[in-house]
Amino acid sequence: MQCPVCGGECVRDAAEVVGTVPAVFSPCGECRAAPLDKAAPLPQNYEPAAPCSCGRRFIDDVFAAIYLVLREEGAIAGTEPLRAAGTPVVHPAFALAAPPFLPARSLVLLSPHPDRRAAERIVREVPEVRGVVRTGAAVPGLDRGGTAAHEILAGCDVQANIFPTSIGEVVVYKELSRTHIEFPRPVNPKIRAVEREVGRHAPHTFVDACSGAGTLGLAAALAGVPEVVFCDAHGPAAFWTAVNIRANRGALLVDEVAIHAERDEMPEVRDEPVLIAEAWGDQHLLVYHGDLARLPPLLKRPERTLAALDIFGKEDPDACGRVLSAWRGAGGGKAFIP
Repeated sequence: MQCPVCGGECVRDAAEVVGTVPAVFSPCGECRAAPLDKAAPLPQNYEPAAPCSCGRRFIDDVFAAIYLVLREEGAIAGTEPLRAAGTPVVHPAFALAAPPFLPARSLVLLSPHPDRRAAERIVREVPEVRGVVRTGAAVPGLDRGGTAAHEILAGCDVQANIFPTSIGEVVVYKELSRTHIEFPRPVNPKIRAVEREVGRHAPHTFVDACSGAGTLGLAAALAGVPEVVFCDAHGPAAFWTAVNIRANRGALLVDEVAIHAERDEMPEVRDEPVLIAEAWGDQHLLVYHGDLARLPPLLKRPERTLAALDIFGKEDPDACGRVLSAWRGAGGGKAFIP
């Protein structure tokens, strides 16, 4: 599957990605780890170890190499602690039991420091880095304050997350500069909530009404729900939901997947839901780009529909109650907030 961002082979079928775990970040017999103090600056004369003959290198040495480029380019002074260089996001991401040994092109750096020159040097000189994203103050995505994004400076920022479910794993790809990050954990409470409610209600249709990149809807599809509807008002989220259906199709009961939208042509935000992707076979999956409040009239069997409303501001019970009441009042059927 061609990567929509860089045109490379970043997006692989889910089974292929899952098949690399856990060996992808495991050391060989010759790999060596020398942990560094993340709260202290990198010593002036420190030389990071080179990659092992197996092609992997301990993450602390990778981060030290990144830190050196930032220091040499003047992006940092060199007095900052090592961890201040940025946030490393591994590809693929899954719940790790130990610090990883990174193969080539397996890490995206999120950092407020680099300019384009420094970022290009990092991608060119640190083989484990697949992309560098300059972060801003806002969290990428769509919330009540509008949309926000970071800036991809070099390489590719497409990254895969592996989320376990009770049936198997789902692989969720995202653009880290444009979408929220949700790191995999051994147990995902939202996925457990979806599985619990699906088991309780046995819906014909499950709606992932704030789909993000589609994690909860894919979990429902993996659990065997006949029809799954995904919806998100944020264009990048809806687009990557469609990509993720295609990436996971081998584990789903679908024969064909059609994506009707181009990544670069989708608006950042859309109100009226528009169908941008569809998959069919023994299951039927639909992806809408639009406001969840306008989705209920498009649901054909609301009496057998169950919706997960993964909204912002879940810490406010009154707000949750209003959203649930509005959904039910609009004819959307049963709903819960995971």
